[in-house]
Amino acid sequence: MKASLSAAASEHDILGIISRHTDKPGAVLGILEEAQEKNPFKYLPPETLKLISEKTGTPLSRIYSIATFYSFFNLQPQGEHTILVCRGTACHTRGSRSLLEELSCLLGRPDFVESGEHSFTTADNKFTVKTVACFGQCALAPVVSVDGVIHSRVTSAGLKAILTRVGKGGKKS
Repeated sequence: MKASLSAAASEHDILGIISRHTDKPGAVLGILEEAQEKNPFKYLPPETLKLISEKTGTPLSRIYSIATFYSFFNLQPQGEHTILVCRGTACHTRGSRSLLEELSCLLGRPDFVESGEHSFTTADNKFTVKTVACFGQCALAPVVSVDGVIHSRVTSAGLKAILTRVGKGGKKS
C-alpha cells in the first residue's frame, strides 16, 4: 500500500526546529536538514519551505536556492531505501551502466538510463535510485551504495541479491 505523501513534518515540529537553530551560524541550512529528516519521505515539500521562509524571515527564493544548491536536499519524495550507482570512469568501464540498466528494469523504469534523469523513485516509494559522479573507490569498481552501505565489485548477481535482501527487509550488507 502506498503511503500518503501529505505526511510532512507538522507546523509544531518545524517551529521547534527553527527555535533550536535561531541565532546559530548557518541556521537555515540546519533547519532545512532537520526538517527533511523529520519528513517520512525525506524531502522538503513546498509547504515546509514556505513555512520556514515565513517563520525565519528568509525570502522564499533564498530558501529554494539553498535547497536546490546542495545535493543532499530532496524536493521530491524519496523511497524507503536509497541506491546510489557510481558513474565515474572506473565504474563505467567496469560495468556500472549495465548494472544501472538492470536495476532500472528490475524496479520498473527501463527508460531511466536513456531519460537523462539522475534519479527516480519507484511508484511504491520502496526505492530511490540515484547516480553519482564518483565515490572515490575506483579500485573497487563498480561500486553501488545501498542505504549508505558501500558494495564493491558489484556483479549482476550481487546486485539482484542485495535488492532481494533489502526488498524483504533484510540486511543491506
